[in-house]
Amino acid sequence: MMLKGRDILAYLSIKYNGDWDQIYAAIKNKEKIDEKQLHELLSNNQSQFYTLIDDQYPASLKNIYKPPFVLFYKGDWNLILDSKKILAIVGSRECYDQNAKITQQIIMQLDNKFYIVSGIAKGIDTIAHQSIIKNNGKTIAVLGCGLNCSYPKSNAILLDEIKTAHLAISEYPDNVKPNPHHFPFRNRIISGLAWGVMIPEVKAQSGTMVTIAHAINQGKEVMVVPQSVNNGTYNNRLIYDGATLIENGKDVIDEKN
Repeated sequence: MMLKGRDILAYLSIKYNGDWDQIYAAIKNKEKIDEKQLHELLSNNQSQFYTLIDDQYPASLKNIYKPPFVLFYKGDWNLILDSKKILAIVGSRECYDQNAKITQQIIMQLDNKFYIVSGIAKGIDTIAHQSIIKNNGKTIAVLGCGLNCSYPKSNAILLDEIKTAHLAISEYPDNVKPNPHHFPFRNRIISGLAWGVMIPEVKAQSGTMVTIAHAINQGKEVMVVPQSVNNGTYNNRLIYDGATLIENGKDVIDEKN
């Protein structure tokens, strides 16, 4: 029986728990495929998926650093296909109440002109997902674990809603547990999917800074909300270094146009 390339990629991804380097090494070394194991692993996989060689794979991810070989998903795949419609919003896990309110306000002002992609972490990410849902818009969650896991656990209900009515994706197979190094690595996908990244609040030496670095390397627009002096955020420094200052939804829309 002739094996399909997409099935081989999915098999290797499941076998190696989504570890990009191990999958790459297996491909490079032309690892022998165990057909029985392949069929077993694929039959036990609960998520739908597209691979790097599929026509439906997002064009916006094909040229990022280490593009995912496989994207497992639950929900509406069509949300992911046009980066011009996708805005990334990420930020601090322990955010100030004022910046939580600013995030909610800006999303409301965007009037559902964009789908919002984020990482379903605590703080700004969660607020971004919840706000666009409340505003009857659409959201995309990029996980740092398998789609059968919820991290943080407090977002289990939110994740279920996103998987049902929006879109949740991961390069990690269904039951892969959260791992600290997964999260900064997955951030290249968040910025890669979007035309721009909006930052309501960021601390130095944070996962958000990793996302910003990926966004810059990908040539994406980086937009930052200014902050009060000496409040412990890194927002103003980013604006000083060249990020676009935005204060409301209209500013974001104007940047896109």
